[in-house]
Amino acid sequence: MPLQEPESRNLACQIACVENMSAPLSKKEMLKQPLQDRLKLALKRGISPRHKRTFKHNFENWVPWFSGNARGSRSPTVAFADISPARLQAGDLVRVRTKEQIQSSLNSWKELKGCQFMPEMWQYCGTTQRVLKPVERFVDERDYRVKKASGVYLLEGAICQGTELYGRCDRACFYFWREEWLEKTG
Repeated sequence: MPLQEPESRNLACQIACVENMSAPLSKKEMLKQPLQDRLKLALKRGISPRHKRTFKHNFENWVPWFSGNARGSRSPTVAFADISPARLQAGDLVRVRTKEQIQSSLNSWKELKGCQFMPEMWQYCGTTQRVLKPVERFVDERDYRVKKASGVYLLEGAICQGTELYGRCDRACFYFWREEWLEKTG
């Protein structure tokens, strides 16, 4: 029997099949997670990206008002005067800034310009890495749409091995790094 050509829709990115190939956690595995983590996960799964942005915006604007801080929410303070406007290129050596420098750039959601700094990324602070490539477009797995990005980079070997909340993961996704967190060396 001759081989048939695959359908054109099957030639797209593998992300479309992730839901079909993953198996849900057993009840026993789910109960191993603390209740607080399970609630966070349930809320995270139930909120659309648009509603999440709205919630974060409102939270940042209203919480300081209730706490008596009339000046508004804490805005991230980027204390990096030496950031050059030149973009990084693939192959450039960069130093990941120190934990204190990066923390000063993050808002209360641990984000800078929408890019979250995950706790698993702290291990790279102060190290020298090589830029794999700038991120100009990526597939957003929440809605399976291609999104544009600027000022975001992938570093060689800086790959996620899983998180504390979810546990070990073998997918090996690259972390997104904002240019403000990187300093060109040499």
